[in-house]
Amino acid sequence: MKIIAFAGMPCSGKSEAVKIAKQLDNPVIRMGDMVWEEVKNRGLALDEKNVGAIADQMRRDHGMDIWAKRTIDKILQNKKNNYIIIDGIRNIEEIDAFKNKLGKDFILIAITASDITRQKRFLKRGREDDSSDIQDLRDRDRRELNWGLDTVIASADIIIPNDDGIKEFKKEIKDLLSRI
Repeated sequence: MKIIAFAGMPCSGKSEAVKIAKQLDNPVIRMGDMVWEEVKNRGLALDEKNVGAIADQMRRDHGMDIWAKRTIDKILQNKKNNYIIIDGIRNIEEIDAFKNKLGKDFILIAITASDITRQKRFLKRGREDDSSDIQDLRDRDRRELNWGLDTVIASADIIIPNDDGIKEFKKEIKDLLSRI
């Protein structure tokens, strides 16, 4: 199975890239949905603090690749696709889990954006688990970097900067996915 995975700091543009992939009829699984599912199963509010705490606790209790393993279970329940797009890789252990279980044909795309750009997006996007406090974004950055996100971004096969505007970004993602 061919895997195309998106990674990047919070608010860098991963969700927008995934939206574009879906519009092109690509099968997509968002790893964050596994975390959201766990938070909801525990009867907790779906907010930044609970999502971050559960994601972190599960990694400590069950290994850094816990969310990849849960994502793989979802993928294997629906094996009709020869490829899949995964949103939300956070560490090297997750990459290894995907390669070991689903195949070696793995392309990692890192999406980058400046801190200023990401902060502006954070305050505007209004996702269900977002806060309106920039400190929460900084805390999330720190947490995700502690998981190894910086190593993931540095090891990407392709890096796409996303500071120049949505029109340019959409075109670049569409072009890239059509080539892959």
